[in-house]
Amino acid sequence: MKLPEIDLKTVKKEIVSFIKEMKNESNVDGLIIGLSGGIDSSTVAYLLKEAVGSENIYSYHLLSSTTPKEDTEHARLVSKSLNISYKEINIDSISHEFLNLANDDNDLVNDAYSLENKAVEGNLKARIRMSLLYYFANLKNCLVVGTGNKSELLIGYFTKYGDGACDFEPIGDIYKTQLKKLAKLWGIPKEIIDKPPRAGLWENQTDEDEIGFSYEILDQLLYLITDKELENMDILKKMDISSSEIDIVRNKIANNKHKLHSPPSPFENKKLF
Repeated sequence: MKLPEIDLKTVKKEIVSFIKEMKNESNVDGLIIGLSGGIDSSTVAYLLKEAVGSENIYSYHLLSSTTPKEDTEHARLVSKSLNISYKEINIDSISHEFLNLANDDNDLVNDAYSLENKAVEGNLKARIRMSLLYYFANLKNCLVVGTGNKSELLIGYFTKYGDGACDFEPIGDIYKTQLKKLAKLWGIPKEIIDKPPRAGLWENQTDEDEIGFSYEILDQLLYLITDKELENMDILKKMDISSSEIDIVRNKIANNKHKLHSPPSPFENKKLF
C-alpha cells in the first residue's frame, strides 16, 4: 500500500502562491522561521525563498544543550545556501532560570522532575522558542511561519503553543514521507533528508521512537483513516498491521484534535443574543 503520488510542480506552485498571499494579505515586511536543521524547516525555508526572496526571510536557530551538533551545522548550511538572515540563540539560560523559579515555588513541579519528566521540559523549550520567534516577529513586523507536516499535525506530535504556534503552515497538507520525496527533488541537502527525524528536546530523542511507528507506516494509516475514511476491517486488508495498532493511531488523532483549534467557548456554536 502506497500513498498517492503528488505532482512536484503543482505542489510547489500552490505552496509558493499561498505564501505570497499570506504575506501580502497581512501587509507585513517579512517572514520569520525557526530553522532547526531538519527536513521540515529546511524545506519550508526553501519554499519561502522561492515565494518572497532571501531578503524578506529571517531565520533563527534556537539551540539548547540537547540540540545535536549536526542539526546546528545543517541549519547553518541551509541559511548559507539560501542566503537568508540567520541568528543562533542558546535558550539554556532561559529554560534553566524558568525551572529554577518553578522548583522553588511549586512542590508539584519538584515531584514531576523527580520522575524525570522529559516531555514537560521538552514542551517548555518549544514554548520558549515560540516566544522568541514572536518577539522578533513583533519587532520586525513579520509573520511566523510554521514547519509542521500533515503527519505530525494529525496526531498532535507538536507542542501546543510551542512549535505548533504559527501564523500559517506551508507544508501542513503534506505527509512526512511525501515531503521526503519532494525535498529530494527540490534539492534539499541529502544529509538533512537522510538523518533520523528528531526534535532535539532531550538526549537521544528520535521522532519515530517517540511516536511508536515509522513514518512510512504512520502515513499509510493516516491516509486510510482520514483521507479514505476506512474502517479497521478494510484497513487490515490493505496493511500488515493489527487492529490495536490502528486504534492507537485513531486515539492519537481524537485525543489531539484540540491542538488544531482555537480554545473553545460555551457559546461558539450558539447564539448568546
